[in-house]
Order: sequence, then C-alpha cells, then structure tokens
Amino acid sequence: MEHLLSAQNFVSIITLVIVVHVILGNITLLIYLERKISAYIQDRLGPNRTGFSFGVLPIKFGFWGLGQSLADGMKFFLKEDYAPSRVDKALFTLAPIAIVIPALIGFAIIPWGGYLEVPDIRSPIGDFLLVKGGTAQVIGASINIGFLYLLAVASLGVYGITLGGWASNNKYSFLGGLRATAGMISYEIPLGASILAVVLLSGTVRTDEMVEQQIGGMGWFVLSQPLAALLFFVCILAEANRAPFDNAEAEQELVGGYHTEYSSMRFALFFLAEYAHMITSSAILVVLFFGGYHLPFIPFTSPESVGLLPALGKFAVLFTKVMMVVCLMMLIRWTIPRVRFDQVMKLAWGGMIPVSIGLVVATAVWVAFGWTAIWQLLILNILVVAAAMAAMPFMPKDNVNRRIPIAGSRFSPLRLDDVTTAPTTAAALREGA
Repeated sequence: MEHLLSAQNFVSIITLVIVVHVILGNITLLIYLERKISAYIQDRLGPNRTGFSFGVLPIKFGFWGLGQSLADGMKFFLKEDYAPSRVDKALFTLAPIAIVIPALIGFAIIPWGGYLEVPDIRSPIGDFLLVKGGTAQVIGASINIGFLYLLAVASLGVYGITLGGWASNNKYSFLGGLRATAGMISYEIPLGASILAVVLLSGTVRTDEMVEQQIGGMGWFVLSQPLAALLFFVCILAEANRAPFDNAEAEQELVGGYHTEYSSMRFALFFLAEYAHMITSSAILVVLFFGGYHLPFIPFTSPESVGLLPALGKFAVLFTKVMMVVCLMMLIRWTIPRVRFDQVMKLAWGGMIPVSIGLVVATAVWVAFGWTAIWQLLILNILVVAAAMAAMPFMPKDNVNRRIPIAGSRFSPLRLDDVTTAPTTAAALREGA
C-alpha cells in the first residue's frame, strides 16, 4: 500500500516546526534574561514595570518586567525602516536574511528527544496510508553527515555580516565587517578541530550516536575531553560575536559595527540571529560534551525509554542544559571586559589553533593504541596543556602591548620636564614666528 510519508519524515517535519517556534519564542525570554542578568551584575533593577492590563479587569501581566521583550519587539516594528541613500540596497536588504537563515537551520541535526513509535495514519477518505508507522527519532534531519552539515551551515553565517558591512557604504560598518569576517574564519578552525577530537573518540559524525555512546558507557565527553569542550565553548562565543569577542560591533570604536546603518526590523534580524546562534551552538555543545538529553540515574532519559512522555521529558532536559549554557554566556558578557582585536586574533592563531591541532593529533594516537578510558584521555589532555605551556616561552614575541609613556599616566608616567609643548616642525615654527 502506498503512503505519503515515512514515520521518520513525519516526526522530522513536526520537530522542525515546533523547534523553530520554540527558538523564536525563547529569544524574547533571552532578551529579558540579558537585561535582568546584566542588572543584577551591575547592581541595578533592570526592567521591572513593563506589562499589560486586560481592559477594566484588575489583572496585569508584566510583573518583574516580563512585558519588556514584547515592548522591544513593538519598537522594532514601529520604528522607521531607514536606509542611507548611498547604500547598495539589494545587498543591504539581503544581509539580515543571509545571517538569520543559517542561525535557524543549524539545529536540524540535534537529537531532541530520543525515539518515538509512530502508528499507521490512514486517510479518512479511502484506504490510503498518509504515514507508514514505525520507529522514528525526534530530530529535524536524521542524516548520516551529522556534524559535516553543522560545519557547512556555520560557515555561511559570515556572509550576512560581510554583506552588511560592505553594503552600508560606511567606514565603521566596513571595519566591523572585516573584523567579524577575520574572527569567524579564524575561530572556525579550532571549532572544527575540537569537534574532530570527539569524532575520533566516538567513531561517528552522527549526533544521535554520540549521545547514545555517552549514555552507554563512555561517559559524557566533557570528562574525557575537557580541553576540547573549553575550546569549543570559546569558539562559539567568538562565532556568535559575543563579549569578550564582540569587536565587530565595539561601540567605543565602531559606533555599532556592521549594523550601524540598520534600523527597524532589518536590525531586529541581526539581533535575532545572535540569540538564535547562541541557542543552536549551545545545543551542539550539550550534545557533544554533556550527554544531550541524558541525566544520570534518571531512567526516562535513556534511549530505551520510547514514547511521547519520555520524548517530552528528554526535550525538557536538553533545553534546560541549553539555557544554562546561554546564561553562562550572558554572565561572561557582563563580567569580562572586551578583548582588543589584535589580542583576539593572537589568541586564535597563536594559542587555540596550535593547541586544537595538537589535541586532534594526540587523540588520533591514543585511539589508535586503544587508550580510550576516561583516565587515559584525561592524561592526554594534561599532556597537551603541558606541551602548550612549555612551548609558550619559544613563541614569537611582539611589542603590540608595550606601554607608551604619557604625562600624568599612573601606569607609565612621563616626567613633566621631559614634555615639550612648543611646536617642533619647521612649518609650525614659521607660523609661530
């Protein structure tokens, strides 16, 4: 008997629709959390009044400022959608679209809720199968390429920022686009290497199989590859242009960076893409290193637990872990000052890239010899860190960070007697005469 959809396609379509709306709805919550977390860290209140009342009823929604995100959204809709006269209008409009699409398709390979048993679903008219029953994964796309798809999608995010900076016809936007391009391309190398270290250990690029291996006896990979987990976390901060790596939109230097000329909903798409990238990259981090939907000693989070209720429970576990990682990103943003751009690039090329490549090579050797116990892999991580620290004194030195003597500076003072305030150039001396 013919059928339109297999069980897997049916579940995948439902998963994609639900997760897209969950991410979009959750972004409003993240905007609120960003404001409140920053307020707590800076010892201020943050949003605490914005809300709504229902007609003449004494019912108000907005306690603790929960209506702030909706107010922000209304502001974006009602503001003038302005574009300067000399921009490349086609690329100027395309840039927000180009950055938000990769952010909203990367989650497709995340195994959100284990497995479901789907019954046959027949057409109410005629003897026709709409869905052929069977076992299906709660995943947007059950594909064999797994993390290769992730790397391909992640590499597309740089185009939106580059187009926005170029099309704005603004030197600050252009510099912001250049910074973002250089940073994202640079940090994709250690990001891919940290994923490769886990792929070598697990022997698969499928995300669902990685989660099952962490549940089935290998333990969460953060225990055996803590260095790879740290490298991956730093890379996703840089890829999402989050502080302390937000040099592409540094207010003190570039006004707003690559989105300086944007307003209204076109700017809102850049804003939305940043938070969507945070959610998706945090979900990848959880799947790679923190067991995905698994919780130790909780039976319904095991792959053997099949059904709708276990799937919902696993989704809740995974999404809770994702929110914890996102909140950690926010804490870092409001705690650590921005790193200078030359220091950002030096960290990537002089530190993270060599360490990540060394970790991949060492992991390949360890796996070849069968040394895959957690304690053996911990020794591997310690040896890689020790080798990196031993090599640091032999790395090329530069004088970028040297202190320049300035009169009155408490860091590098200059004696007032050594300061010359009179003109010294010939032209200035002639004018003074």
